[in-house]
Amino acid sequence: MHSVKEYVALMELHRDVDAERVVEVLKKFVGKIYQRPPLRSSVKRALRIREIYEIEVLEIEGRHVLFRVKCQSGTYIRKLCHDVGLILGVEAHMRELRRIATAHFREEHAVRLQEVSEALYIWKELGDESFLRKVLMPAEAIVAHLPKVVVKDGAVDAIAHGAQLAVPGISRVHEGVSKGDLVAIMTLKGELVALGRAQMSSEEMVSMEKGIAVTPTRVFIEPGKYPRMWKKRGGGEGRKS
Repeated sequence: MHSVKEYVALMELHRDVDAERVVEVLKKFVGKIYQRPPLRSSVKRALRIREIYEIEVLEIEGRHVLFRVKCQSGTYIRKLCHDVGLILGVEAHMRELRRIATAHFREEHAVRLQEVSEALYIWKELGDESFLRKVLMPAEAIVAHLPKVVVKDGAVDAIAHGAQLAVPGISRVHEGVSKGDLVAIMTLKGELVALGRAQMSSEEMVSMEKGIAVTPTRVFIEPGKYPRMWKKRGGGEGRKS
């Protein structure tokens, strides 16, 4: 939900504008911008800052402008079109929108629901899972772009039960992690345990002997899959909190 998004959008201008002027104004929106979510949105209409990383004009035909935009999650493209129209002085609205990428997943990685349905049917009726494996990815693929914190086996079940990850439970960690970063907590075998927010840098996780390193925000692994090494009361590296 919080990853970078990429779209192709079709914007319709309400009056004729020189193509060079349209390109010039769109480029002004690259960087951090203020946005207030539109009336028809599912979030509070508070002014907020969002970042646009790239805007590329693909085609201009009359009042129709086709462009690609790479932006921070939570950016409203229809609001972007509206604001571009205001700067141009002609007003504008978003006519069509297509998401072509989320994080490291791109449109070409997608499969049709029909393919999933057929693969599921073959597995259920014939016991053949080969087609299902072609259309489904393991959960670990979701976090391929995130820095990893690998934990010892003894810390896994504690996290599964809601504990925070303390330094003694860490086996190794990717370089470059800063406090507040979203990280993936993994087992020694490469299984996804949880997503969490780093409470210290990777250097601190390696050098310190105690302290909370990561606060999980979403746990994926089921309790009981790994041996329980923690106690409800008392000490221990995997103590429930």
